[in-house]
Amino acid sequence: MVAMVEEELHTDAVEVEEEHHTDEVEQEQHSDSAQERHQAESTSAKLPKVPRTARELFDVLPPLPGFRVEVIEEKLIVSPSGTPEHFLTSDELAYALGPLRKERGWHGAYGPQICIDGPRHSLQPDYVLWPRDCKRWGNELLSTGVIMVTEVVSRSSVRDDREEKVRLYAQGKVPVYLLIDQIAKCPIVTVYSAIEDGVYRAIDSATMGKPLYLPDPVNLELDTSIFMG
Repeated sequence: MVAMVEEELHTDAVEVEEEHHTDEVEQEQHSDSAQERHQAESTSAKLPKVPRTARELFDVLPPLPGFRVEVIEEKLIVSPSGTPEHFLTSDELAYALGPLRKERGWHGAYGPQICIDGPRHSLQPDYVLWPRDCKRWGNELLSTGVIMVTEVVSRSSVRDDREEKVRLYAQGKVPVYLLIDQIAKCPIVTVYSAIEDGVYRAIDSATMGKPLYLPDPVNLELDTSIFMG
């Protein structure tokens, strides 16, 4: 009888030891698992987010002096800012619009970045007119609040300025798009307006040197001879 009791006590002790050992193993496994998760989270936190789209890459790019950086149809486009003549054309337009800007309290400048409302394409026109209360996307002017954008066609931007941006500015609801094409066979200035269903329905052109009316909300007759240098 004593032997049976001792055997039962011994068995219970063994079971207790096994349970204790099992608990220790589970605790160690839980600790190892928690440590692995913590290490994985720490590693993940240290790794920078890899841009997956052209827009995300644009958002993390540092300033690139001397270059124009744009996002057009999921493509990041980097091009030289332009020749001195290119800048002079924008400057002549700014001078011509100066009195109108002062009268109406508008801003006007070369180079502000425009965010196309919706797809968030980012464009950098050669000249922009915008009201003081224009809405923004971060540091970019939101296209739906802009009054007019202007592009001066260069050899590297022919297709973008004449085709892609006509569509994108209309999609972004920019009321007036002015295109100054000095490199065309016959230099010409074109104004796009009257957006309907995301498309410019009114297109008016003038041979460079002749007057061109800039429609609402600008409402100004522009003497295009100022672009003939």
